Amino acid sequence: MADDTIIEVRDVHKTFVSETKRTLWSRLTGRPHVEKRVEVLKGVDLVVHRGETIAILGSSGSGKSTLLRCINKLETIEAGRIYVNGHLIGYEERDGGLIAEKASITAQKRTDIGFVFQHFNLFLNKTALGNVMAPLRDVKKLSASEARNIAVPNLEMVGLGDKMENYPSKLSGGQKQRVAIARALAMEPSVMLFDEPTSALDPELVGEVLSVIKKIAQQGTTMVIVTHEMQFAREIADRIVVMDQGIIVEEGPPSQIFTAPQHPKTRALLSRSGILPA
Repeated sequence: MADDTIIEVRDVHKTFVSETKRTLWSRLTGRPHVEKRVEVLKGVDLVVHRGETIAILGSSGSGKSTLLRCINKLETIEAGRIYVNGHLIGYEERDGGLIAEKASITAQKRTDIGFVFQHFNLFLNKTALGNVMAPLRDVKKLSASEARNIAVPNLEMVGLGDKMENYPSKLSGGQKQRVAIARALAMEPSVMLFDEPTSALDPELVGEVLSVIKKIAQQGTTMVIVTHEMQFAREIADRIVVMDQGIIVEEGPPSQIFTAPQHPKTRALLSRSGILPA
C-alpha cells in the first residue's frame, strides 16, 4: 500500500442469503427449502487516498451501501481483502485464507473509522452531548471531563452549541444527523464514511447537513460518501465512483463523470437524475 492510502478494497465479494424465505418455504410446504442467494458485490476494487473525498453513486441495489458497511465490518465478506491504514479489517490471514478475528480486535480497529448512518442511531435516553460523549467514555475510556472537552467543540463545529442538553426527541432530523456527525468526528477517525446521510431527512433539512459535510471536507478529512444528491457530489468530491449490479463501472473526477461519462450505466443514471439529456 502507498503511504497515503487510507482504504484499500481488493476483489471483495459479498452474497446475501434470504433466510426468511427459506424458513417460510419449508414451514408452509414441508419441502426442502430453496436458498435465494444474491451476490451484491462481485469483485470490487477501490483505493482511497489521504485527504480525498470520494462520492459513490448508483441506483438502488447497486451495492454502494453494502460496500460501505463491509469497510466498517458491519457486513461480512466471502472473498477479498479490506485494509484501513494498512490493517486488515475484520479478519486475519491464515494458510492463504481469511478467518474472522476476535470482536474486540475489530472493535479497536473500527475506532479509526467514523460511520454516519441514514437513520442517525442516537441513544434516545441521552442528550446530544451525552450521545457524543458515549463512545469517548465507553470505547476510549476517557473521563467525563475529558470526553466533555472533546464533545463540546465538535457539537459547536456542527452548529449545535445551543442544543447540547436537548434529547433526540427535541431535535429535528437534520439536528439529529449533525449530532451523529459530531459523535463520529469526536473519535478522531482516519476516515469518515457517510451512508446516504440525507435520505431520511425532509427536503428542507437536507441543506444544513450537506453544509456540515462540506465544511468537514474543506478541513481535509478523508471521506467516502454514498449519496443520491448528485449536485452535492459534483461540488464536494475529488473523485466519483459509479456502481451498478455489484461492480464499479466507472470512476473519475466530477468534471469528467458529469459531462462526458463513458459507461452506458453512468449515462443512464445521470439521465434519470436530470444531469444529462435523456
